[in-house]
Amino acid sequence: MKDKLWKEVIDAQERLQEVAHVTPVFESSSLDQIAKSSVTLKAENLQLSGSFKFRGAYNALSALSDEERKRGVITHSSGNHGQALALAAKLLGQRAFVIMPENAPTVKREAVAGYGAMVVPCAPTQSSREEKTREIIEQTSAAFIDSHDDLHVIAGQATAAVELIEQSGSFDVLLAPVGGGGLIAGTAIAASHLLDSARVIGCEPAAADDAYRSLATGERILDFTPRTIADGLRTPLGKLNFEIMQQLVDSIVLVSEEEIVRAMRFVWERMKLIIEPSSAVAVAPLLSGAIGGNGERIGVILSGGNVDLDRFFAPIEKTSAGKD
Repeated sequence: MKDKLWKEVIDAQERLQEVAHVTPVFESSSLDQIAKSSVTLKAENLQLSGSFKFRGAYNALSALSDEERKRGVITHSSGNHGQALALAAKLLGQRAFVIMPENAPTVKREAVAGYGAMVVPCAPTQSSREEKTREIIEQTSAAFIDSHDDLHVIAGQATAAVELIEQSGSFDVLLAPVGGGGLIAGTAIAASHLLDSARVIGCEPAAADDAYRSLATGERILDFTPRTIADGLRTPLGKLNFEIMQQLVDSIVLVSEEEIVRAMRFVWERMKLIIEPSSAVAVAPLLSGAIGGNGERIGVILSGGNVDLDRFFAPIEKTSAGKD
């Protein structure tokens, strides 16, 4: 299975070449001191569409048959995968439909529409997403592209870790956020082929700990209610993702909501990088001391930077208006 997965990653690299950004890596002496380790951050928040999701979406759409492309593509997403799919479809000349929960961040809904996809609202539940998706597929025959439980999507996401290793060399530990599992599964595939003994650790909100509990029990948990600020990580694990994680991921570390906010603020203030809460989940264990402390070389994938800034700028705008 590992050889087949790795071949898919190589194919994804070829499809994404000269299309996806080779995103930069960053280091922070302050973070190194706190973590007592040498930390390198892979800035996928600077990727096309604002997250690593573009890699998987573009690779999956590129792998479709001519007949499937004619029918268009569809997905359900709280934001980042929807944006990525919409942009990839635009670049490849395909029509796209994105089912989005009504409570998805405004900035993400507007971005999906801005890339030319049709946004279809639904209630903020997994069952509502799936029901609305089936309804649109019956009407359009569009090809469904899962946000994570898809071999081509996973292979595309793996290219972020491949690039990180090519840019910065060997690592003792690789950290990535866990939502549906596409990024952590892809990261684990890359590490299993390119690093001799690195530990791959998924980072997950304690308020959405389905991956942690799934690996602990050996059974994929689908029925749960996430209550986390990390909106991109509220998705249940995919079947294929879970199988890969069981084989290749060493552990899952949980972080609190307070730790997520602290990590996001740290990266904004100290590194001048705008990351979203889902990205901060992979930085939080380094600040809390849950990971690090032994001088390891640690690689972290910052998954995205699509933040709804209205809540940040509204008080400033209100104050400014009051002075006029």
